[in-house]
Amino acid sequence: MPPMPAAVVPTARARRRRRLAVPGRGTRHLLNRFSYGVTPQLYREARRRGGAQEWFEWQLRPRRIGNKYADSTSRWFPALGYSSATIAAKRDAGTLEPWDVMADFARWTLLRRIYSRRQVQEVMTEFWSNLLHVPAPSDTAWAFRISYDKVIRRHALGRFDDLLQAAIVHPAMLCYLDNARSVARNPNENLGRELLELHTVGRLGGYDEADVRNSALILTGWRVDTWDGWRYYYSRKDHHVGRVTVMGFSDANRNPDGRALTRRYLRYLAHHPATARRIAQRLAVRFVSDDPPADLVNKLTRVYLSSGTDIKAVLRALVRHPAFARSVDDKVRTPTEDLIATYRVLGIRARRPTGRASDLSDAILWQGEAIGQRPFAWNRPDGFPDAGDAWTSVSRMLGSWRTHKNLAGGYWPRTAIDYREPMQLLPDLPARFDFVVDHLSRQLLARPASRRLIDACCAVSGIRRGERITRNHPLVRWKLPRVVAAVLDTPAHMTR
Repeated sequence: MPPMPAAVVPTARARRRRRLAVPGRGTRHLLNRFSYGVTPQLYREARRRGGAQEWFEWQLRPRRIGNKYADSTSRWFPALGYSSATIAAKRDAGTLEPWDVMADFARWTLLRRIYSRRQVQEVMTEFWSNLLHVPAPSDTAWAFRISYDKVIRRHALGRFDDLLQAAIVHPAMLCYLDNARSVARNPNENLGRELLELHTVGRLGGYDEADVRNSALILTGWRVDTWDGWRYYYSRKDHHVGRVTVMGFSDANRNPDGRALTRRYLRYLAHHPATARRIAQRLAVRFVSDDPPADLVNKLTRVYLSSGTDIKAVLRALVRHPAFARSVDDKVRTPTEDLIATYRVLGIRARRPTGRASDLSDAILWQGEAIGQRPFAWNRPDGFPDAGDAWTSVSRMLGSWRTHKNLAGGYWPRTAIDYREPMQLLPDLPARFDFVVDHLSRQLLARPASRRLIDACCAVSGIRRGERITRNHPLVRWKLPRVVAAVLDTPAHMTR
């Protein structure tokens, strides 16, 4: 191919001047771990705040952050605004199916994670929802699952002892783990056991079957009438009275109103050293690596206890620890994280649903399931796994690549959605193809294009590295989705 005229090929200086700015490695890392994907807009927001650390501190106070668009999407799904009693009444009248409500709840959750400006709050809401897991859909908890989500979000950046208090006696948790029908004469041990095993001290916490039994007895009295109106109440006559002992916690338990006893017990568990270590371990796995170093876990454990279970204090200690800075790109995105990040970096905008199967709000749920994950749809009480091995199967990879292609080309979904025009993804033209790939990489991956990425894009498109791209070039007319999908199919996009 003959060399291009000097007037057409930008000089090296001009190309440098026109390149899209990208965050440094450390900035990209922090934004990626504490959001659902770095976008040029998110990077600009961090710069306006003074840098990544300043953005992080700003995010730790979500009520100060305007979130009008993301909040407004809940109105697209009317049932999300219904009270638990209304949902139950409509279900009993045959005018509303709980499974449809839970599907709308999952759709709204995906949209909120894409569009919320309170990214750290959303990430932490998912984290705690996984620890204090109540599935959706659920055969028993559906009437209360939306209000349970509000409780988790409200406490996501507060104190764990407050979060635990609110979550364990919430009717969604009581229904899911059968405490809603647990009474003194016939206690159900499900919640009492999972409170120890999953929600606080963990399997290595040192409890035994007697502790489980007493844990269940402490929680008797918290009831939900699932037969008549789904009424949530406390029943003094159903509370077990008599001394109870669990892992060093002991109480005479003489009062038939055991609500204060429950609060004392949950506070004890929240402040237990075994709980501190378990929370520290899970946070380190979520935000650092699948096998975090012991000194990081030890540090977070100490901060958790010394701060009185303050979540923000633990997160600050985590991001300041050297292990966090060393863990760039070590975490594999889950299928829903991949899906959400793809919507975010492509700048895809949702519109109010029209009721068609091809609407974004409907299709996005099936896209997540096709990759291998739907929000809250983990049937066991232990929540989704957070290790890369769980999310790196062949079927998951193929599902992700298929989804990248559909979204890159605007093929699916088709309605109630605004895709960006091809020219909005491209730099000023004409430009060399390698410059175009670099521009795409900076937008979609928040980093310059590597030689390997440029070679891969050449291979999938049949375009040479130095080829001149104009507005009428086949890349612009019909090959761009292949190249965009190739960028999204890289490990740089599928890790965080």
